[in-house]
Amino acid sequence: MCMRAPGPGISVWLTALLVLGADPGVPALVGPAVADEDDHGEPGREVSLTAAERAEFGIQVAAAGPGELGVRVHTPGEVRVHPDLLAHISPRVPGVAAEVFANVGDRVRQGQLLAVLDSPGLSELKSAFLVARERLVLARATFDREESLWDQSVSSERRFLEAKNGLAEARIELRAARQKLEALGFSREYLARLSFDGGEPFTRYEMKAPFEGTVIHKHIVMGEVLGEDSEAFVVADLRSVWVMLTAYQKDLPFLRVGQAVHIETGQGGPSTTAALDYISPIVDEATRTAPVRVVLSNPDGRWRPGSFVHAMVSADAVDVPVLVPESAIQTLEDESVVFLETDDGFAPQPVEIGRTDRTHAEILSGLEAGQRYVSQGAFVLKAQLNKGAFGEGHAH
Repeated sequence: MCMRAPGPGISVWLTALLVLGADPGVPALVGPAVADEDDHGEPGREVSLTAAERAEFGIQVAAAGPGELGVRVHTPGEVRVHPDLLAHISPRVPGVAAEVFANVGDRVRQGQLLAVLDSPGLSELKSAFLVARERLVLARATFDREESLWDQSVSSERRFLEAKNGLAEARIELRAARQKLEALGFSREYLARLSFDGGEPFTRYEMKAPFEGTVIHKHIVMGEVLGEDSEAFVVADLRSVWVMLTAYQKDLPFLRVGQAVHIETGQGGPSTTAALDYISPIVDEATRTAPVRVVLSNPDGRWRPGSFVHAMVSADAVDVPVLVPESAIQTLEDESVVFLETDDGFAPQPVEIGRTDRTHAEILSGLEAGQRYVSQGAFVLKAQLNKGAFGEGHAH
C-alpha cells in the first residue's frame, strides 16, 4: 500500500511516542486521546482530536464520492521458448550414434553438424536410388531403339509399347527412390553426385542444426541405438521469447492488443516495456482466466525461459462510484480500513478495495458516497490506535 509520508510535525510526534511512551516513568506525550477501553480490556476503536491537533497533524476530511480511476491490471506470467523457434531433432532413420559433436548449452549455426549415425537402413535407400537410376538409363535406351525400329516398320507395335511402358515404370521407380532420400534431408545436388564408387559410406547419416540457436536438451550418447522417432537434440533460438501472462476474467475488458505492458522479474532481474501481442478469446472454465501473450526481443539472453515475471498494464480510465486516495487506506489487524468522522472523533471502518492506480483506489463496500472520511493523515490515527493497543494508556 502506498502511503503519503507524514509531515515534519507528525514525524516529531511519532518519534516522541516511541521514545517516551516506552518508559512508564515518563509522562505521556500531550496529544490525541484514544477512547476508553471496553469491558473486555480491548483498546478503544475511536480517536478524539481537538481542532488544533487536527491542524497540527495534517488531518483532512473529505466526503466520499465518485471519481475517475486509471485502471492498472496486474498479472503473473512466465517466460517461454518461442514455439516457432524451437526444433526437436530426430534422426528420421534408425541407426547407431557413431559421433556426437554438440552438448547442452552449445551455440550452433544453421547447418552445423551435431551428430553422425551409422544406419544400415540408409544404405538400402541409397542403393535402391542408384539401381533405379541405372534402370532408367537402360529403359530409355531400349525405348529409343524400339521407337526407331517402329518408325522404320522393322519392330512390332507390341515391342514398342513394352519399351514405352518400361520407361514409364523406371521413371516412377527413380522418382520414388529420390523422394525418400530428399525427405531425409539429402539435396538433389548431393544425389546427383552419389555413386557406388564415390568412397563415402552409404550408412553415414548426418544430423544438422536447422537454424542458429542453443542446444537446450540432448538425448544421445556414443553407441546409442536411435529409432526414427527418437529425440536426439532440442535446439532453440532464444533471441526472441514469449511471455505468457494469466489475465483474470474481471480484467479482460480493460485489455486490448497493442497496449503497453511493463514486465519485470524482480530481485534485480531484467525489466522492460512491450506491447500485448495476443489475448485469448476463450476463458478457462476452471480458473476463469485467459492467456495473454507478449513477444520480447532477447538478443543478450537476459530473459530466460522458465522464469516467473510480474506484468502491469495501464488501461483506460474508468468512472467508479467511490474513489479515495491510497493514503486514506490503512491496515489494522489484517483488514483494510478508512477512518470515518464521527461525533466524538474518528473511527476505523473496514472496506473492500477494488481496482487501483498509482494514487487512488476504488472502494467496493464499507464506504458510501457522502460519508465523511479522513483523506489525509490517516497514518497518524492508525499510530495512535496501535499505541493504545500496546498498553500505553491514554494520551492527555
